[in-house]
Amino acid sequence: MALAKAYVIIAKEHNNLHLAWELSSKIRSCQFLLSKAAMREEPISLDEAEPIIKSLAALIFKAQDAHYDIATTMITLKNFIQSLEDRANAATVQSTVFGQLVAESLPKNLQCIDIKLSPIGFGAIVINSTISNAEHPKQLVFHVVTNGVKYGAMQAWFLSNDFKVATIEVKNIEDFSWLNASYSPVVKQLQDTDSRRFYFEGSHDTNFEPKFHNPKYISLLNHLRFYVPEIYPQLEKVVFLDDDVVVQKDLTPLFSLDLHGNVNGAVETCLEAFHRYYKYLNFSNPLISTKVDPQACGWAFGMNVFDLIAWRKANVTTRYHYWQEKNTDKSLWKLGTLPAGLLAFYGLTEPLDRRWHVLGLGYDLNIDNRLIETAAVIHFNGNMKPWLKLSIGRYRPLWEQYVNQTHRYLQDCTTS
Repeated sequence: MALAKAYVIIAKEHNNLHLAWELSSKIRSCQFLLSKAAMREEPISLDEAEPIIKSLAALIFKAQDAHYDIATTMITLKNFIQSLEDRANAATVQSTVFGQLVAESLPKNLQCIDIKLSPIGFGAIVINSTISNAEHPKQLVFHVVTNGVKYGAMQAWFLSNDFKVATIEVKNIEDFSWLNASYSPVVKQLQDTDSRRFYFEGSHDTNFEPKFHNPKYISLLNHLRFYVPEIYPQLEKVVFLDDDVVVQKDLTPLFSLDLHGNVNGAVETCLEAFHRYYKYLNFSNPLISTKVDPQACGWAFGMNVFDLIAWRKANVTTRYHYWQEKNTDKSLWKLGTLPAGLLAFYGLTEPLDRRWHVLGLGYDLNIDNRLIETAAVIHFNGNMKPWLKLSIGRYRPLWEQYVNQTHRYLQDCTTS
């Protein structure tokens, strides 16, 4: 397709608009076929691919017969690649600017909701949407963990809201005396002077982009997902939900899902975006390259099924500690909990149907509406959160519908 795109440019430059149109049409057919295969999660068959490949090849030969020689093609391809690089660089700059705007641009008409909801980290939306779409909401038990600052406000919020008799348990991370520096590498890192300077005091190492200094990447609350069996020793299976998701279907079937002995049930992310392990980890380091397949398919946090019996048997938390200790110098990966998760759950992850967890509503403007409609969980991962001014307009109502506007604390707020 890259060669065909180059010939489209050349044909237009030579005013051969008909050939340019034919090439563009076949390129669109190729793209549609690839998207169709990704949507149905099945490989492209020979019968599907052969006619498109033959017709595209014929058009390329036609372009060559029109004396669009190799030298001209190479120059055009080079310019095309340079154009893509320029666009990528511009997008990177724009992303940085947008990220800053996201942090600063909460509109006035949302400040009230932000003030009211921030103590519970928007967890009420997750719980409300889960209950609203459950066939038997009374059977649901929600386990929420927060810090000491938000603990009281969160308890008060859930007590003052009607969640249809579902059980909600709130725990304070500061009560976990076992989660200390002698046990957890992340706690130890939080207490380390150099780490605190790196994340909290603006001492920026020029080897790292500014985003790598964001304290959220070392937030203990973010890393609690690796301690679920210790926090809830009596549980055997849980469905893990991030606080920026909205649930649209009944999640009860996940509890009876067969993970085939694996620990983590997750939706893979390498269908179209090619999110494989080499994108997240430093394979120039032999510690990674000798133990992990770079082409292994990545997956997402946000909606996961954890078999805690299998977790304890496989010592996943110990595996997580091992990799965290090896990455104190950030030589294995730069930021976030996902790389640590990819390593800790390596070989222990069961792929789930894509419809269980659709990602990208916080950054991707072009998600297929059919995919969103059939999704059990939609995830607003990315900077464009639905409660921010820079949210993506067509996705925002999916989140807004679960904001309880009749609650006495929110009656003076509006999200319009």
